[in-house]
Amino acid sequence: MNTHASQSKPIVDALLLAAGTVLALFFWESHQGFSLWDEGFLWYGAQRVIAGEVPIRDFMSYDPGRYYWSAALMSLWGDSGIIALRVATAVFQAMGLFAGLALISLSTAKPDRLFSLVAAITLAVWMSPPYRLFDNSLPYVLIGALAFLVQQPSARRFFLTGMTVGLVAVFGRNHGVYGVAASLGAMTFFALGRGNDPGVVKAFAIWSAGVVIGFIPVLAMVAVVPGFALAFWESIRFLFEIQATNLPLPIPWPWRIPYWQGLTVVLVHGVLVGLLFIAVIVSGVLGIAWSFRQRLRNKPVPAALLASALLALPYAHYAYSRADLDHLGPGIPPFLIACLVLLASQPSRIKWPLAALLCGASLLVMLPTHPGWECFAISKCVEADVAGNRLRIDPRTAAELEMLNKLADRFAPGGRSFVAAPFWPGAYAVLGRKSPMWEIYALSPRSEAFQQAEIERIEAANPGFAVINDYPLDRRDELRFRNTHPMIDQYIRDHFEPLTGYAQRRAYRVYRSRQAPR
Repeated sequence: MNTHASQSKPIVDALLLAAGTVLALFFWESHQGFSLWDEGFLWYGAQRVIAGEVPIRDFMSYDPGRYYWSAALMSLWGDSGIIALRVATAVFQAMGLFAGLALISLSTAKPDRLFSLVAAITLAVWMSPPYRLFDNSLPYVLIGALAFLVQQPSARRFFLTGMTVGLVAVFGRNHGVYGVAASLGAMTFFALGRGNDPGVVKAFAIWSAGVVIGFIPVLAMVAVVPGFALAFWESIRFLFEIQATNLPLPIPWPWRIPYWQGLTVVLVHGVLVGLLFIAVIVSGVLGIAWSFRQRLRNKPVPAALLASALLALPYAHYAYSRADLDHLGPGIPPFLIACLVLLASQPSRIKWPLAALLCGASLLVMLPTHPGWECFAISKCVEADVAGNRLRIDPRTAAELEMLNKLADRFAPGGRSFVAAPFWPGAYAVLGRKSPMWEIYALSPRSEAFQQAEIERIEAANPGFAVINDYPLDRRDELRFRNTHPMIDQYIRDHFEPLTGYAQRRAYRVYRSRQAPR
């Protein structure tokens, strides 16, 4: 009874701390910041699911789980607005943060509440921006599942771990792939020593059955939802066609920082970011090497450390796929958990200086990405109405929303459709309209056949106006909309009339339908 109580108390404390941390963050920044780009991508999809549409089949999207999760909670309180979406994602964030804090609390015989608070701040500051909370939370779920397996491998735990990996893939197939890679690494680890775990073949079969069970929501959609199977396989084929999961960016190596400009906050920030990109790789390599060496010498390996090591290199792929802070955030949890688990059991003279250093570096790197900090310290946010919710947002986005509302009132009244391409899926969510195109976030070049199908959808929808953001993404001229989607761009030019006096930036091209009211 005492043993059970001693194990349950750290878990309850971790749950309360996770809930309190997420609640504090929500009160601080739930009504601040807004992105017509990435946040709009998630918001629009959740709205369309509420309206009865199917992700991937009916609109470009991430994997279905995050949309059905968001739509279910938003429907529960009868609100499809941006704050309702943020509540739904915050609930998921609390689950992920709880998994991480529980791992840290259970890694030491004497949990330290102050250290847990420092750990909560360290992990939570990396869970930004709001539209990445699914991706920021799923790594902790996978680390927890693998640690659960490693701690006491058994047929039951292999099945539950596989089921978790399959369920995680429902929310993000890339996370599922990372979970598969780490699980295979764990099986290799077990095969190197003798223990009570099942044999490799039996373990793999049981784990695979769990993966299938966990992935049943998507498999069921493939089997019974008309058109979903074709759209799902096409979304996979397209990744192989472009041979990437993201548009790559140069890796911010610390030696590329302009040190000659003197010691500034910007320089320190750049150095820390570069070092952390290196750390996610180095921690994985060293962690795996040390863990397997310990196994060969029949010495114990802490479960959380092995789980973090096995996931570090797979998640480094996420960080490096587009080397910015938005992608480092979901890529760094294995490194953070490994550091905090190691520090939790160290003497105070080692634990506190290093924990303060990790927490301080995390705050310096990630605070500027939080909308609450951005409005407080960086830009002068203004109040704006975002589909019935009052938010404090940056002036540029406020001007863009004002432009969209004016265009809709004049050229697309009564719920008429419009075109906002290529980066503004949030425009449809704000105005509560269905996009006339399937591809709501048009970043990569598309074939002529694909573009022709989109043109046919535009013709059928008869939109009242069009806004084309002809911005060169990543300063690459080949990624302008007129170069990635030349047929659609030419169709807009040929069938719509250009408008002046609406655009706030030269990159915006605004058109009205020839059939729209003048």
